[in-house]
Amino acid sequence: MTSAAMEHPLSLAEIVPMARQLTSVDKLRLIRILAEEIEASENIAPFVVGATYHISTAYDAMGAARTLADALSSADNSTTL
Repeated sequence: MTSAAMEHPLSLAEIVPMARQLTSVDKLRLIRILAEEIEASENIAPFVVGATYHISTAYDAMGAARTLADALSSADNSTTL
C-alpha cells in the first residue's frame, strides 16, 4: 500500500462503484484476494485445515420427520383463534 493510500484509505462508498465496473472474472479475483487477506490476518475460522468434523443431520434419523410434524402441529394448534 502506498503512503498516499495509508493517509486517505478509500471508503466503501468509493470502492463499490469501481468494483462494479470490473469484469466477472476480476470480481471473483478480488473476492479471493480479500478473503485470503482476512483469513491470513484474523482468526475468523476456528477450523483446522485437513481435520474432520462431525456434522449432525436428520438424514437417516428415524423418527425425525414425526417429531418435526408433531412440533409443527403443536405450533399450529397454539396459534389457532
